[in-house]
Amino acid sequence: MRIAVGQFAATPDWKDNLAACLDLTAEAERGGADLLVLPEGVLARFTEDRHRIKEVAQPLDGPFVTALRAATEGLRTTVVVGIHEPSDDGRVFNTLVALRDGKLVTRYRKLHLYDAFGDQESANVRPADEPPVIVEVAGTKVGLMTCYDIRFPELARLLVDAGAEVLALPAAWVRGPAKERHWEIMIAARALENTCWVAASGECGPRNIGNSLIVDPLGTVRVRLAAAPGLTWTDADPGVTEAARRTLPVLANRRFSVDPTVIPLGAH
Repeated sequence: MRIAVGQFAATPDWKDNLAACLDLTAEAERGGADLLVLPEGVLARFTEDRHRIKEVAQPLDGPFVTALRAATEGLRTTVVVGIHEPSDDGRVFNTLVALRDGKLVTRYRKLHLYDAFGDQESANVRPADEPPVIVEVAGTKVGLMTCYDIRFPELARLLVDAGAEVLALPAAWVRGPAKERHWEIMIAARALENTCWVAASGECGPRNIGNSLIVDPLGTVRVRLAAAPGLTWTDADPGVTEAARRTLPVLANRRFSVDPTVIPLGAH
């Protein structure tokens, strides 16, 4: 399976951001990508007044997803990208959509909200209470995660237990002391401890680090982008995954299972 990761700097105007997604989708298709991973929450980006994401949120049948879905019609590429979707409690869901051949294949609502490093995502975003989501792309099972989810190894393990050989991670990773190191270490760790591929797309721009990358099942960075908008890809050979799991059989050697029960917020 050929995987592409793309990044750009989102603006406050969803139409500009749609145009960027359309350009990256077309480029990924030309490059033969089966899977394109784009950043998290790309409807709009505000450096201040982040509560405005509630104003710009769109339903899954809104103009942004509808236009991007239409753009995938007849293409081989499956596009995974994040938006904000209205909920019924006054906040929004941070939602990933997987689009292929003009259809919404599945969606994943973010489980772990970024209430850390002085931010409080939960002030505007409602956490999901749903199980992890898998989508099949070119015969390979792909698990969906969003940004802060990467800090929770049990979610990655649940996805791999469900058959995932690739983890797709749209993100808008905020700059900060040691934050780039956290990003790279945890992506490599999730790949290595699960002997799976991780395709991580980080939004770039003044607030976020970019640094999109694809890591193989032995934790090696195959390709990466820096801070500028762009697209890169690699071939995720299932033979590489099989060989890694023979050489490093951590999944076979483990002694503990992961409980799939969702813990209610505030239970700790």
